[in-house]
Amino acid sequence: MIQITLPDGSLREFPGPVTVAEVAASIGTGLAKAALAGKIGDKVVDTSYTIAQNSPLAIVTAKDADGLEVIRHSTAHLLAYAVKELFPDAQVTIGPVIENGFFYDFSYKRPFTPEDLAAIEKRMGELAAKDEPVVRRVLPRDEAVAYFKGLGEHYKAEIIASIPSNEDVSLYREGAFEDLCRGPHVPSTGKLKHFKLMKVAGAYWRGDHRNEMLQRIYGTAWASKDELQQYLTLLEEAEKRDHRRLGRELDLFHIDEHSPGTVFWHPKGWTLWQEVEQYMRRVYRDNGYQEVKGPQILDKHLWEKTGHWDKYRENMFTTESEKRDYALKPMNCPGHILIYKQGIKSYRDLPLRYGEFGQCHRNEPTGGLHGIMRVRGFTQDDGHIFCTEDQIQEEVKAFTALLQKVYQDFGFSDIIYKLSTRPEKRIGSEESWDRAENALAEGLRASGCAFEYLPGEGAFYGPKIEYTLKDALGRPWQCGTIQVDPNMPERLDADYVGEDGGRHRPIMLHRAIVGSLERFIGILIEQHAGALPTWLAPVQVAVLNITDAQADYCREIAEKIEKAVPQHPLRVALDLRNEKITYKIREHSMQKLPFIVVAGDKERASGAVAVRARGNKDLGVMPVDAFIELVVQAVASKA
Repeated sequence: MIQITLPDGSLREFPGPVTVAEVAASIGTGLAKAALAGKIGDKVVDTSYTIAQNSPLAIVTAKDADGLEVIRHSTAHLLAYAVKELFPDAQVTIGPVIENGFFYDFSYKRPFTPEDLAAIEKRMGELAAKDEPVVRRVLPRDEAVAYFKGLGEHYKAEIIASIPSNEDVSLYREGAFEDLCRGPHVPSTGKLKHFKLMKVAGAYWRGDHRNEMLQRIYGTAWASKDELQQYLTLLEEAEKRDHRRLGRELDLFHIDEHSPGTVFWHPKGWTLWQEVEQYMRRVYRDNGYQEVKGPQILDKHLWEKTGHWDKYRENMFTTESEKRDYALKPMNCPGHILIYKQGIKSYRDLPLRYGEFGQCHRNEPTGGLHGIMRVRGFTQDDGHIFCTEDQIQEEVKAFTALLQKVYQDFGFSDIIYKLSTRPEKRIGSEESWDRAENALAEGLRASGCAFEYLPGEGAFYGPKIEYTLKDALGRPWQCGTIQVDPNMPERLDADYVGEDGGRHRPIMLHRAIVGSLERFIGILIEQHAGALPTWLAPVQVAVLNITDAQADYCREIAEKIEKAVPQHPLRVALDLRNEKITYKIREHSMQKLPFIVVAGDKERASGAVAVRARGNKDLGVMPVDAFIELVVQAVASKA
């Protein structure tokens, strides 16, 4: 007898080996129809999988996260099936599941067009409607290589040839199409109903730029029509908020082919940048950080000592002078240690907090660049805390509170906390890892933060906390971090004099709140859909005249608003152009300004202005001083 233990603890007995589908049928016809796969322990298997010994089993349906992954994996194969039907000369390569969907790479003699994409999606629907069974078989590796070569699928043959020769490989067939895959897959194509193809992009074979450029078709797949529609609606909203489009429309920045992966900031964009940087500079100053500045170029031997040269060389920009090799810094940490090492440090000096708006460069591949979110030249709000092991917990607590305040000021209140613990390959004693992990965890608990563990995701030298904020669309952005590092002080021979008079290694805490300023500003633009809060808006107020008769009055108003806060002048645009007032209002409204004030003869006579707030809100006529107070309050509240 075979005993199957179900998730509720109940048992099902069968006289001999039984498939997942048969177990589901024994529970009920509804579950049998809904079953997409089975889960035995942590392993997800096909419904055709035969269970030959006593086992726990959960039936996987579209309601489960595992079921959604099976749907997306299977839809990738349905895509390849449809492409081969319509374009028999196309060669299939790989097609994995990704976040919210899947992709499949193809080699074909010409680029796929939008019309091709529509035809492929239509054919996918037709194939799904045929409800063809998906059948698995296993072949020896060499036999599988010969099989795919015979089909003219040279990429598949190459993939299989890289598998050890003593291993078998699994293939899945649906109708006339058969593909290499570990699985699992849905039992039949009829389970695939809610999908959409999104776009075509280029991708190098096996991710190597020296190889052929393939065509990657992206798609999304969901368990229900409503979920698919919700996702497509979210994408539409994300498109409206795309920082690249808004950067152009609001004249904030541009990316130029003359310097790929770096940002050309326009006056308004640089104003926004300065508001973020100066805010963070005040955060440094008010929370015990000393601002420092390190050089851009450092000797190769330093990067060898830190280990970056061996592990990160491909991503570093290098140069040579007088027969010495140098690298543009990809991070600021080594420079901060060199500053720390100037002069003897005592335990009384700790914790010692350095902060830097450090400009870094990383040689990111062209395909990975994305507006100002992913660039080659960027500036970090980088900080390093040198402390003792006993001080870690309090530093984490203080840093977490500070990060929460910063995120709140920028308009983010939903934060996810994750603690990455020791990886399999690591240095240091188990006791030191225990202490470091406990200090991070207790620091979060003392801050009142619920968090999840990411086992094995820490660096080889220490654990870390990741702070991920959620934006207005619910998208996660990992920005903040604090990481325990005893390794780099050891490599670069940093120490302090302890209470016992002996030399001791400090712990180095790597910490960042916004991370890359470029990326964070991109997130801000998308969070607010370009309608930045008054305190961040590059132009806070536009002053408009109706006719030339009010020009001098408008100049006086603009000057008075600008000088209302002497230590932090308000940002005012004065528009005296000989244009219709409706045209000027519309133009400034399109720039998403917080406030537009208009002065005609009546306003001039009474010392007032007509005020419009963003979103076409008419606030009526008010005295100039009352309006200035309104703006000052909006700036102060960071609303």
